[in-house]
Amino acid sequence: MGDPGGIGAEVVVKALADPVRHGSARHRVYGSSAAMLEAARGAGIEPYWVRVPRKRAHALPHVLGVGGPDVILVDSDGMDDAGLDAELPVHERRSTAAGGALSFQYVEDAIADAKRAAEDPLRADAIVTAPISKEAWALAGHGDFPGHTELLAARFNAPRAAMMFEADPLRVILVTTHIPLSEVARAVTAERVLDVIEMGHGACVGLGVEKPRIAVCGLNPHAGEQGLLGDDEQRVIVPAMERARAKGMDVAGPFPGDTVFNAAVRKRYDLVVAMYHDQGLIPVKLLAFDRAVNVTLGLPTVRTSPDHGTAFDIAGRNVADPGSMGAAIDLAIRLAGRVSGSD
Repeated sequence: MGDPGGIGAEVVVKALADPVRHGSARHRVYGSSAAMLEAARGAGIEPYWVRVPRKRAHALPHVLGVGGPDVILVDSDGMDDAGLDAELPVHERRSTAAGGALSFQYVEDAIADAKRAAEDPLRADAIVTAPISKEAWALAGHGDFPGHTELLAARFNAPRAAMMFEADPLRVILVTTHIPLSEVARAVTAERVLDVIEMGHGACVGLGVEKPRIAVCGLNPHAGEQGLLGDDEQRVIVPAMERARAKGMDVAGPFPGDTVFNAAVRKRYDLVVAMYHDQGLIPVKLLAFDRAVNVTLGLPTVRTSPDHGTAFDIAGRNVADPGSMGAAIDLAIRLAGRVSGSD
């Protein structure tokens, strides 16, 4: 559900209120009953989920039986069964240690269920994450993980992971993610660029693109201008591209970051490989802010998320758009179906 003080509860409640969507899978929300109920009341939505206290989550197999509910809330608010009529806890609309601890716990619980054996009735086939506050995680003592991607990679012991954004008319994958700009050049290595190209190629094929056309951004302005503005392209990026081509991938570039996205929007490429966070995310959020979905590649499970943040400034006002969250849920269902062969 994301940070309990942010818009996570609101976009989850609104997105899953669509009967077609919540009827297309069995959804388990790890979160706060207080936040969910507040969001539902603000939106005029009658609560449609079954609440199970986190301390009794072991009883979920009985709730999940044939004909069971489509949406279950695993509630971490600590209320007893009569708590829905009691005074609800209040979650602050800012980054706090309490909010960070809860949102971190929600993700850990989801990961634990995704790691269960295939025959376990509590197994989760995909994870969809609402926004967290990186500052709140740090305040709660989890500053070693700057975001979901890094935590998921660590918990699943994934040797490589990458963030890809599915956002018609763009599909973008990042070589580096949540690191300071001053550290990007050191983190862009030939091995990492090749890994990301390969993961992006595989993801495109999994999404139905038979022969993906991949455009690679340069790191420097004008893609280095033949070494006049930096040699990272010739020294690092081009060798990675040559290795990808040798493996049969259709890779072009490196292109200047200020022009390649225009070509991608015009459908000349199926995927753009961006070297750093804002290089790839600015065009995505400019063109598809309410529709873009973040997909973590390299994990043994499906993970998606909306492309926006906690938006503490509008939380609790019933103005959050659930479009990106709905798209993230839909894509997770689609990808999980492909993994299981039931698409």
